Amino acid sequence: MAPPLPVDPAGPVDERFLRRAVGLAQHGFGTTSPNPVVGCVVVASDGVVVGEGWHERAGGPHAEVNALAGAGERARGGTAYVTLEPCNHRGRTGPCVEALLDAGIRRVVYAVADPGAVQGGGAARLRAAGVEVLGGVLAGEAERVNEAWLTSARQGRPHVLWKFAATLDGRSAAADGTSRWISSEASRAQVHDLRRRVDAVVAGSGTVLADDPHLTARSAEGVLDERQPLRVVLDRRGRVPATARVLDDVAPTHVSSAASPADLLRELHSRGVVSVLLEGGPTLAGAFLAAGLVDRVVAYVAPALLGEGRAALGSAGVGTIADAVRLDVDEVEVVGGDVRVSGRPVRRPAPA
Repeated sequence: MAPPLPVDPAGPVDERFLRRAVGLAQHGFGTTSPNPVVGCVVVASDGVVVGEGWHERAGGPHAEVNALAGAGERARGGTAYVTLEPCNHRGRTGPCVEALLDAGIRRVVYAVADPGAVQGGGAARLRAAGVEVLGGVLAGEAERVNEAWLTSARQGRPHVLWKFAATLDGRSAAADGTSRWISSEASRAQVHDLRRRVDAVVAGSGTVLADDPHLTARSAEGVLDERQPLRVVLDRRGRVPATARVLDDVAPTHVSSAASPADLLRELHSRGVVSVLLEGGPTLAGAFLAAGLVDRVVAYVAPALLGEGRAALGSAGVGTIADAVRLDVDEVEVVGGDVRVSGRPVRRPAPA
């Protein structure tokens, strides 16, 4: 008789509950940095969801603690589904492994291992205490939600999202330099939402001189959000005038003279910046792409043609079609008549 086939320990029920935890984690966008976004679902021994939570703000209770608070005594003997391996260190809050053990959780299913040298080790401690632990479930989905913090933790630099708007023929401005407005009002509203989710918005001196952007997060009515990202201007030659809108006092601004994109990201990482929205012009975008420092691209392509004018992307170190920066596209949608394309650059393998 043939031996039985191995069975995947993560069943559809585990994936269903963990997918719910991934959805909960997204509520933390824009409020948890420099901490990760994390979601947690607590399921009682009878299979009923008794607690849900997410990490709501930096310095506040972690997702597991919030979910356990809702579950109360019904957590005992149950399962906790968490998007990130529970922490095993004491910072501004206590270790989540202690909260799980005190609550009597029998089983923990998590998606992504904690890459931090200090924060890691939660799974091992839980197993040592007799808790059944299963890791790596829906890791891909959970990593996408938490990609900014994971990039910072693993690579020691901020995660970079490059956003641009262009016409169908790839122009970001007309021949006379005008660029307002290429994209639709609905697209621009989404850009403000992107700004709300990041720690810093970066532009070069050329963009500041040409467009005099404010680089703030605002509502559709023009009301400034309470929380604003750090506005970063790369100005190596001191060209930005003191009257530039980006230098007003409604939001923090950092002017950098960093020599390269890598230097700028190191500078921002030292300031606690985890995520960056790159809104610079074609020269700055090309420099980031050439250095392999763009992690995600969001393009708003307007159904318009200019024929002449500034290209959306400058020199990016591509000399032949074989070297083109290809995107792994994960989303295409129509926004206010524009086409929004979102994807991640496909990393070329390093030469042997």
